[in-house]
Amino acid sequence: MATIFTKIIEGEIPAYKVAEDENFIAFLDINPNAQGHTLCVPKEEVNKIFDLGEHMYLQLMQFSRKVAIALEKTVPCKRVGMAVIGLEVPHVHVHLIPINEMKDMTFGRKVSMTPKEFEALAEKIKHNIT
Repeated sequence: MATIFTKIIEGEIPAYKVAEDENFIAFLDINPNAQGHTLCVPKEEVNKIFDLGEHMYLQLMQFSRKVAIALEKTVPCKRVGMAVIGLEVPHVHVHLIPINEMKDMTFGRKVSMTPKEFEALAEKIKHNIT
């Protein structure tokens, strides 16, 4: 059964995409810890990050870095935190979260955003991808 991320990749479920190439996609988390909380996902459905081949793993980190740099240019923050947990969806994904303090990474704090706010933020991040 396809994961929710595979359904996003295949266009069955809409997402606020910020970056995409032949192997990866990045989109805003719809239940974000902070404005700009972004997920970087390989298009190949693999359950665990360390089950990725070494080359694909390194490419995911390069893709995530590019997105993180754009996030930092777009969303005021001290840092962009990165987490790989993988329990909520059995499809590899990297969380990139603009943070100002440690508690911003706890996944216990969530922010609300309207669809228009998501759309506007996704467009701003896209424009900062290099």
